[in-house]
Formats: sequence, C-alpha cells, structure tokens
Amino acid sequence: MNRLRFGIFLAPFHKPGINPTLALRGDLELIQWLDHCGYDEAWLGEHHSAGTELSASPEIMIAAAAERTRHIKLGTGVVSVSYHNPLWVAERIVLLDHLTQGRVMLGLGPGSLPTDGIMIGLQQSQTRGLLEDGMGIITKLLTSDEPVTFKNDRWDLRDARLHLRPYSNPLFDVAVAAVASPTGAKLAGRHGAGMLSVGATTAAGFDALALHWDVLTTEAKAHGKTADRSKWRLVGLCHIAETKEQAYRDVEYGIEHWFRYFQQVAAFPQMAVVGNSVSEMIEFINGSGLGAIGTADACAAQIERLWQQSNGGFGAYLLLAHNWANRAATQRSYELIAREVMPQFQGHAQATLDAARRAKDVRENLAAAQAQAVEDARARYGAEVAKRGG
Repeated sequence: MNRLRFGIFLAPFHKPGINPTLALRGDLELIQWLDHCGYDEAWLGEHHSAGTELSASPEIMIAAAAERTRHIKLGTGVVSVSYHNPLWVAERIVLLDHLTQGRVMLGLGPGSLPTDGIMIGLQQSQTRGLLEDGMGIITKLLTSDEPVTFKNDRWDLRDARLHLRPYSNPLFDVAVAAVASPTGAKLAGRHGAGMLSVGATTAAGFDALALHWDVLTTEAKAHGKTADRSKWRLVGLCHIAETKEQAYRDVEYGIEHWFRYFQQVAAFPQMAVVGNSVSEMIEFINGSGLGAIGTADACAAQIERLWQQSNGGFGAYLLLAHNWANRAATQRSYELIAREVMPQFQGHAQATLDAARRAKDVRENLAAAQAQAVEDARARYGAEVAKRGG
C-alpha cells in the first residue's frame, strides 16, 4: 500500500442554539490541531440554511485557517457550483492559491441542501446540470488563457478570462463530490480531476465505490485523461478513545443531535440513519458500517474495508467531522488516529515493529554477553587492584 493521506471533511455540524462565533472559532482551532498532528488535508463546506452546517463560504474559512497553520492543505469541500457564477469561483480559488502559496484545493459539487437552492429559485433537478456546465467553464479558465463565452439560463459569460494565473504549477488539486449518482465520477473522469466520495460509508455510497471508479476511468479514457487513484478521497466517520467503553461515553455528548439533523431536518436522503436512543445510534453506526466508534483497531478496520471495496485502493481517507464528542475528547480522537492508525497506512508502523522484533529475537544472547562483559570488567579491575598490592 502506498502512503495513504489523512484529512478531515468539515461541513461543519453544530447544534442550533449554541454560540456560533465560538463554534466557528472551534472549527479553526481544530484545523490547527490537525496541522500539529500531521494530517495532510482539511476540506471545508458551504451551506446556507438549516442552522447546523454553519460555514457559508469555504473560501473565507480557508483564508482564516491558512494564517493559523503551516503545512496542512486546505480545500473547498465543496463549492456548490450551481449557486455561483463559475468565473468568480475560479477567480476566488486562484486568489487563495496565491495567498496560501499553493496549499489550496478546489472541491466542486452541485449543492446538497435543497433548502439552500430554493432561496435563489433553484430546483434540485437543475443543480447537477449546472455543475456540469460550471465545471467545464472553471476548468477552461484555470488551464487556458483562451477567453470563455457561454450562456445558459443562469449565467452569461462574454470573453471571460482570469487576470491572475494560478500560483501552483501546473495546478492545485481539483476534485468533484460523488455520493450515489454517477455525476461526480463522470465529471472527474471527463476533466482529469479527483473524486471526493462523500458518502463512501453509507450503504448506497459503499456499494457504488467500485462502480464510481469504473465510470471515472471510462470517462477519462474517452476524453484522453488519466485516471489517478491518488486523487480519489473517501470520507468516513470515526470516533475513538483508549477503550471502547470510553468512546461510547464520549459520543453521548452530541451523537443524538447529529442523528436528528439527518432524520428530521436535512433533506438529504443519502444520509439515512436509524436509531432512537444513544445506544441504538452507536449500534447503527458500528453495525451498518457507516462509521467506527471504539478503539484505533475499529478505525483501521473501516479503512481496510473501504480499501477492499474500492477494488484497487484510493489516495486519502477523510474523517467526516461530526461533533459527537466534546472538544477535548474530539481532539483526543484525532490525536489517537494520528498516533496509532495513520502509521499503519503510511509505511511507518512496520519498520519499528520489525526493529523491535529483531531486537527481541537476539535479546537473550546479547543480554548474556552483556552480563559476561560486566563480570569480565570486574575481574580485570580486581586483578589490577591485587597487582598494586591492594
């Protein structure tokens, strides 16, 4: 297995009624913690309704996070292309590419919350078509100096072009969100982009993993592009602690709100979750494969399961941020994943395990030799003292 990248997909999810300023500052502090722990990527969402996913602009969040971090890459997870003029999407991401000196990534999607779209007269039947049109325009603007002229029911571009070229050479990572439909996989293949499998651990998303990769590779071949598994990112749910019992106690803090949001508020049927009590919710997460609540072994097992289902592997595993636990337990979970899970998938664990095994195998003989060397030194010293006459 090649070095697997680790990151976070931060919608974010916050309980309505809490202090939103503190909640958003907490999101930025979490990204700082991930940067400290050695995570590779953080993707930040865009939502405009329903009172839970509070970030309205991933670009603004990225600008703030970039000044608080040193190494971690920061992506739009995702820009809802159907809500925006694609010229401005391209302009903003290029500006961020310069401000972050190449640490930015562009994630694109159709828009997940119907309650967002209806406020601007947008129906769900329109969003995927607009994503398709918008991604074509954005790709041309980012990769070519040729002007773009395009008109549909929502956009009218006339000799549009960027006045600032990207900082990254040749270009920062671009990825498309994919849940259950083939739209994201099709566009990723068509444009040679990466794929963000946001619902990878849902029943529909898990079953579609290999199919999505087949769609991507077919489209890539048809359009002269290269399918690159290192650009495929899978999103999953985990919360871990030192013991399973501790992890279960931790998620009592907020798992019920998260479930109620998808059961009663968000019109997002791909995230159908079942459970009325905290114990039922934990059982559903672990039993359905949607996530892993427990120890580091449970998190590693979920990644292995996704690896096998992908039928060839992927490039990054992104933890879907969820606020099931309080701040301290959440940070501890991410630290434990960095400490105990990441090395298993990044080539660091086996070398130290092998070194410890080799030392163990020869310990008895070497310890005996060491003890004998000490006895010999004592004997020599005794002889020296005796020779001097005591």
